[in-house]
Amino acid sequence: MSKTMKAARFHEYGGPLVIEDVPIPEPGPGQVLVKVAGSANNPADGAVRAGALQAMLPLDLPHTPGVEVSGTIESVGDGVTDLAAGDAVIAFLPMNAPGSAAEYVVGSAELFAAAPTAIPLADAAALPATGLTAQQALFEHGGLQSGQRVLINGAGGAVGGYAVQLAVLAGAEVIATASPASFDRVSAYGPAQVVDHTATPLREAIEGEVDLVFNVAPTPTDVLVGLVKPGGRIVSATSPIEQDAGAGVTGIRMGVHASAEQLDELVRKVDLGQLTVWVADRRPLEEINDVQAGGTKGKTVLVP
Repeated sequence: MSKTMKAARFHEYGGPLVIEDVPIPEPGPGQVLVKVAGSANNPADGAVRAGALQAMLPLDLPHTPGVEVSGTIESVGDGVTDLAAGDAVIAFLPMNAPGSAAEYVVGSAELFAAAPTAIPLADAAALPATGLTAQQALFEHGGLQSGQRVLINGAGGAVGGYAVQLAVLAGAEVIATASPASFDRVSAYGPAQVVDHTATPLREAIEGEVDLVFNVAPTPTDVLVGLVKPGGRIVSATSPIEQDAGAGVTGIRMGVHASAEQLDELVRKVDLGQLTVWVADRRPLEEINDVQAGGTKGKTVLVP
């Protein structure tokens, strides 16, 4: 193995990402070194680079972004017994640690789960952070149960698409919003209703009230509150929301956390054919600036 690798790094907040030769990291105690197969672009990566989160998540610059990774374990550090060289894995990495936009990445072994076998390994990078966000929004924060009615507002994105599928699997009655570009894909996930939000206001399109709204779109809170039963919840992964959202509705502004156990469950669903991993595009790592600038639409996997 060569002693250096290619990695995308920015040297100042707001600065460009530069592909550089840097030393391959060594796994410390409790860590694994992973040869990266795929690094999924995530909106959080751009926010971190812009400096929007520096007060909360200070970085050691230069910094390599990338919180979603799939790859093969190259070596393990002392004390790692559950994983071994050659294992195919995925993980949601800390936002302020050196990330996956590189040929190799080091991370804590407890973050990694076995990768799905039903899809290409590189594509599996599109699952960790986005899949966990959907899982936690619906069940940890939303308390979704079988038979309840849920609105996934913004189902055309990666997180919203997973949320629709997971809610359908859980036995909920799912209403999803989508644009014309994603309407057919979202419909294929099996919701009871898909609303083209570019053509019809939500209040006109949805009959009755829902128990839960999962909001991954910039829709104003007051529009959503009017759709929820008293005692229901709005969980937002995007816009700030007050805990007392009005009309007896609880507002929850969520943050996603890493969980290898939850990843294992998501992977099981992928391998059973119950959960579709959507990858809109695959691009070489060298095109990371274009990807982060919005040069691609949908979930994009960067391939070293």
